[in-house]
This record gives sequence, structure tokens and C-alpha cells, in this order.
Amino acid sequence: MMRHFLLMHLVTLAWGLTAVLGKLVHLPPTDLVLWRTLLAVAGFWLLARVLRTPLSLPPRSACHLLGLGALLGLHWVLFFASARIATASVCLAAMPTAMLWCSLLEPWLDGSRRWRPLELVTGAVIVGAVWLIYEVELRHWLGLTVGLIAALVAAFFVLFSKRVATHRHFAVIGAWQMAGALAVTLVVLPFTAPLPAWPAAADWPWLILLSAVCTVGAYAGYMVVLRHLEVFSVNLIYNLEPVYGILLAMLVFGTEEKMSGGFYVGAALITGSALLVPWLRRKRAVAA
Repeated sequence: MMRHFLLMHLVTLAWGLTAVLGKLVHLPPTDLVLWRTLLAVAGFWLLARVLRTPLSLPPRSACHLLGLGALLGLHWVLFFASARIATASVCLAAMPTAMLWCSLLEPWLDGSRRWRPLELVTGAVIVGAVWLIYEVELRHWLGLTVGLIAALVAAFFVLFSKRVATHRHFAVIGAWQMAGALAVTLVVLPFTAPLPAWPAAADWPWLILLSAVCTVGAYAGYMVVLRHLEVFSVNLIYNLEPVYGILLAMLVFGTEEKMSGGFYVGAALITGSALLVPWLRRKRAVAA
């Protein structure tokens, strides 16, 4: 059991590293996602071949996974754009707001239209924290806004993912979703550049690390963890992503990532809220 907790922390650390690698690769955000997804498709295809897992799916299931992949690809384009416009820390600070978006959107999507008081209160705290970040880091308002939109797209991805069968092999799910992400990137690309940029020699190590470790490896590890840990434990550890990411960004970029004290207060409130809600839900469920 302990090794699965450790694996989930490693997965979260890898996802926290994503924004850092996105700044190290000198490619426009859309081109970066194009190469990341292309390499990830190849990685999952190779993994499926090694594990002797067929990638064929019924048309309906394939369309579902491709659509989810398209949402994921759009999220990545916005995510890397946020990190490039502002800083990796600002981008990562916006990501836990996906929990707020999920709380607001889920009742509309499932037809219940009932919001939980705990989530609404937490949402109000997160909104206040985001406003605090805007106030003290006004120069990064555009990057933070793009990051918030990226978190909104991520929330749609999470909510629609519930409708996908969970019994399929992770290599199959990953290959089809990465193909969908690649497809939407190819659609977006003409609006940002006439032709995709070819990575420089110095970019290839970071691109390979981003695709192999932060995408294929992290996704595979995540699927393994879901089979052995409760969803509560997985979500609680996942909410540490901005903490790991901001620490890594400060370690790699130094003073470039240094923010005002108000930014860290706001980021701590957002992350703390994202950690607190699963814990309070679990406590209420046990008491009931």
C-alpha cells in the first residue's frame, strides 16, 4: 500500500514538473502540445505493442475517447500559454480552481442543479484568493486569466471522463485520448502559425522528458494507483500538484519565479481549500 502512495506522489510531482518543462522548451504553446501529443501517441502505441494490448475499439467508444482527448489537448494549449505569458507559478496557482468549476458545473450536467454548501463556501474562498492574486500580481493578470480558463476546460474533461468505461487498459485509453489531443492541436495550429515549428536540438531532451515521464509514465502510474487506492486518497495527493510545481519552478528558474507575499497567500488559500474539501467530505461520510 505504501508504495502506491509513493507512486501517486511521484505522478503528482511529474505533473507539477509539466509547467517547468513547458518554459524550458522554446516552442509556441500550440507547437509544444503538438509535439508532446505526437510523441505520447507513439509512446502509448509502443507500450500497447509491448504489453500485447490491441488498440481497436468500437466506433462509439473511440469517438468518446477522441473527444475527451480534444478537451485535454485544448487544456494543455491554454496551460502552456498561461505559463509562457506569466510564469509557471502563476499558471500552477490557477489549476486547483478546477475543483470549483467541477462543483459548479456538475449539478448542471447531471441534471440535479443542487450545489453543496461546503463547496459553495470553499468556492467563495477560492474566488477571494484569486482576486487577491490579481490585486498583488496585476502584471500577470492575462496569464492568470488564461490559467483559469485552462482549469475550466480541465473541469469539463474530468466531468465527461466519468462517462467513459474504466475497465479498458490504460494504454488503449491513453493512445486514443492522445490522438484526440493531437487532432485538436492540428485544428488550432493554423490560427497560431502557418506551419508547425521544428524543435531545436536543445528542446528535444525536454520534449522527450515531457512526453515520456509527465505524460505516458505519469498516466500509466495514475491508472495503477486508481486500482489500489481510494479516490479520496488519490485526489488529496493530486491537489499537491501546485505545491510541487511552484517549488520546482523556484528551484529551476530562481528569482524569475519570485512573487510577492500576497501571491503566496492567495496560492496557499487555493491549494489549502482544494486539500480541505476532500478531507471534510470524508469526515462527514464517516460520521454519517
